[in-house]
Amino acid sequence: MTQVKICGLTDPDLVRFAVQKGADWIGFVFVEASPRYVTEAAAATLLMQVGLAVPVALLVNPNDAQIERIVALGIRVLQLHGSETPERVAEIKAATGAEVWKALGVATSEDLERAALYTAADRLLIDAKPPEGADRTGGHGLAFDWTLLQGWGAPKPWLLAGGLTPDNVGEAIRLTGASAVDVSSGVERLKGLKDRALVQAFIEAAKAQ
Repeated sequence: MTQVKICGLTDPDLVRFAVQKGADWIGFVFVEASPRYVTEAAAATLLMQVGLAVPVALLVNPNDAQIERIVALGIRVLQLHGSETPERVAEIKAATGAEVWKALGVATSEDLERAALYTAADRLLIDAKPPEGADRTGGHGLAFDWTLLQGWGAPKPWLLAGGLTPDNVGEAIRLTGASAVDVSSGVERLKGLKDRALVQAFIEAAKAQ
């Protein structure tokens, strides 16, 4: 059954709802430029609702001090969504002992080749490249050409992200063979505000594959 990450949650009731409906991971965005940004203090409250789901911290080029604070909250999965090098990923992994994911923006098959460089990452998140001039690296609701992933020999476990919705996640899984998917803007009615019906519909559609 496909695993599901619901990312960018800011409301405790929605965290609890997503977990009840079967979310495997709950993502919290610690990036001020994002409309889904949560402070570390707010995250401490949100974490009380994650139940059996695994909390994931989305970070962009974090410094050591921020990483230490996030790990101190009890979050043991760090999703790096910036321009972190393979060496920086390895450094963070060694320093924290946390599970580390590296997000990669994809537009061409050449972009996929970079995945092999991140040998220290526990998982890869294959996302659409942000549009030119974007002020953040993800959460734009854009998809990429999923056929690029057909026949791809992934070097690590991975999640598919970028432009996924309740309506297209089934097709995306069938085309790519993804065993895990990540959604944020695709389950929102307004930017930054998740919708319960869409969250439930997405989880059900993904897990039906």
